[in-house]
Amino acid sequence: MTAPVSGSNGVATNTATTTVDRPDQMDKDTFLKLLVAQMKYQDPLQPTDSAQMMSQLAQFSSVEGLNNLNRQITALGLSQDFSSAVSMIGKTVSYKDSAGDTHTGVVSGVQPDAKGALLVIGEAKVYTGQVTEVR
Repeated sequence: MTAPVSGSNGVATNTATTTVDRPDQMDKDTFLKLLVAQMKYQDPLQPTDSAQMMSQLAQFSSVEGLNNLNRQITALGLSQDFSSAVSMIGKTVSYKDSAGDTHTGVVSGVQPDAKGALLVIGEAKVYTGQVTEVR
């Protein structure tokens, strides 16, 4: 956030800025910073409409609920991915590497990763999504 700044005409103007990690998505911290800035810099003679503020808080609550649901669905997907990866231990799989070349090897283990399960195939670590065949 920034403090009031004098404009070119000498009149103080209020500016509030914040950074967002992803420009296409606001998180709850960003929303709260904007809400506080809005309340801090509002005109005391024309305060923010309470109905509008309640609407914004309801929207925030809905977005927070959707974010929680998204986290739960992501965790479920990662759990299923890990379970299917564990079932491949001891099996021969074919996979494509980042260059598009096909390799074959026996899965000797599985390691968790933030993006999904990593199959350990010899010295390689391969995401389950790269597997093209299981034998």
